[in-house]
Amino acid sequence: MNAPADIVTRRAPLAATSWNPEARTLEVVFSTGSDVSRMDVRGGFVERLSLEQDWSAFIGAPVLNSHRRGDLTDVLGSVQKAWTVGGNREARAIIRLSRRADVDPIIQDILDGHLRGVSVGYVIHDWKETTEAGQRVKTATRWSPVELSIVPIPADRQATIRGETMPAPTVPADPAGANPPAAAAPTITAPADRAAVNAEIRSIATVAQLDQGWVNSQVDASATVETARAAAFEAMRTRSAGAAQVRTTTINFGVDHTDPALRATAIGEALYARANPAHAPSEPARAYLGLSMPEIARDCLRTRGIATGGLSSAAVIERALSTSDFPLILGDTVGRTLRDGYRTATAAVRQLGRETTNRDFRAKHRLQLSEAPTLEKVLEGGEFKYGGLAEAKESYKIDTFGRIISITRQSLVNDDLGAFSDLARRMGRAAAAFEAQFLVNLLTGNAGAGPTLSDGFGLFHANHGNTGTVALSTDSLTAARVAMRRQKGLVAEPIAVTPKSLLVPPELETLAETLVAAITPAKVDDVNVFTSKLSVVVESRLADTGRWYLVADPAEVDGLEYAYLEGEPGPQIDTQAGFDVDGVKVKVRLDFGAGFVDWRGWYASKAAS
Repeated sequence: MNAPADIVTRRAPLAATSWNPEARTLEVVFSTGSDVSRMDVRGGFVERLSLEQDWSAFIGAPVLNSHRRGDLTDVLGSVQKAWTVGGNREARAIIRLSRRADVDPIIQDILDGHLRGVSVGYVIHDWKETTEAGQRVKTATRWSPVELSIVPIPADRQATIRGETMPAPTVPADPAGANPPAAAAPTITAPADRAAVNAEIRSIATVAQLDQGWVNSQVDASATVETARAAAFEAMRTRSAGAAQVRTTTINFGVDHTDPALRATAIGEALYARANPAHAPSEPARAYLGLSMPEIARDCLRTRGIATGGLSSAAVIERALSTSDFPLILGDTVGRTLRDGYRTATAAVRQLGRETTNRDFRAKHRLQLSEAPTLEKVLEGGEFKYGGLAEAKESYKIDTFGRIISITRQSLVNDDLGAFSDLARRMGRAAAAFEAQFLVNLLTGNAGAGPTLSDGFGLFHANHGNTGTVALSTDSLTAARVAMRRQKGLVAEPIAVTPKSLLVPPELETLAETLVAAITPAKVDDVNVFTSKLSVVVESRLADTGRWYLVADPAEVDGLEYAYLEGEPGPQIDTQAGFDVDGVKVKVRLDFGAGFVDWRGWYASKAAS
């Protein structure tokens, strides 16, 4: 059929001109490409739709009841034809409505003039950005309508689901003046709650099994819930078209970077990358690279729907500090920098222990079991005998340690990343140094005897067979190794402990390296038996310059054990907008504890004075 005449020239109501009762078709205007004000990370811009499109993909798209798609009854019909008129200034469509009985009341409301609004759901594929009179203009050069809805009122101008009221038809003059032209349906505009909309978009993506890229595109376009649903519907339809008939239900787990906490992580990483150019930022973080601290604060406020026009950088920072997002972002940046400092300052003695976790702050009881019982001969017709395992236990607990540092408002306004990055890195090193000193104090306590174990003796005691009174030398190393090899288990079974590390203070470092160095011997007697057998570990916190230790591999023999609270290894960060402090308070917390759970993997010696 030929394209209908311009809708504004129709002289009768929809029922008289546009409605075809036999075919159950109706003509609608679904877009004029008019400008819409929107907001993104860079600020405000004008969105414009180009109507120079290929509408063939729109044919067959569903006509919905107010964008609802909860069940099949929400589908009122389908799009039969789409085209533009007036030099691509107006987009129109012919829709066919269902013959279901529940659709008839809606048709009647259209004929009676009660329903005049239509709304189109679309997805934008390509943008072209220009500037007009100092205003950013983003023109959607390629976009796809995915559904058309009959609505009580068109969608507001702030929504991506763009609705336009169908113009009131022109009615012939009535001699009696009794039939005035019908008034056009009003357009209602209401501000959008972006936080709630973004949350709903994430829910839609989860249900539709769409990835993070899809979510980001909807959020960046300031999409409304209706637009996102329409786009998701189209994505599902496209996916279904190429899918096999036999399917397996799959649950896809992804990362949602529009969630406030994860969005804070992305921005925090971007700030961290500014302070650490060697860091390669992730894809979500790249969107925020180059933004200053005040610009990030302004973006946090916009995301919350808070106007920032006319506000100075200081005022923006002050308001952003009252939200939950901005302190989270700063906390993420501080946390990354703190962990850098923490990792680079790892203590030497720490590598000689085994890391574990504790669920709570109660004492951790470490159970030890003996070796399996020896097999015994079973006589013909004889009975197998039960063998038992001896057991013992040692205990220790974790405690909480921490400090509070502050990031001043002045450094935030000045965009001084170096100031608090340096402070955070120092705090990370301080946390690592605290752990190291904690372990050294545990090892060297009780005048070098170490902690008292459950048997009432110190870690290093003659009853444990793990202490000597000679200086470091080849002979003393030999004696120490023999002592460890001769260690026995809980039921006096040989366990043949193999030493792996030689722990010394800095004063014995050169001697230790000489003793384990690889050399080319001139004769058999000169062969260094400790080459490739021991590794030297130097701990500068060991105050006793003459005491040295031989240590077994902690993965093979129990000994030193340190623990963090489950799920919180290393120092943790909490942030809070300050009241007594003008800025952000950052609490550094460490839940940490350590203890020796067995003496058999450690040996200590010092020359008698």
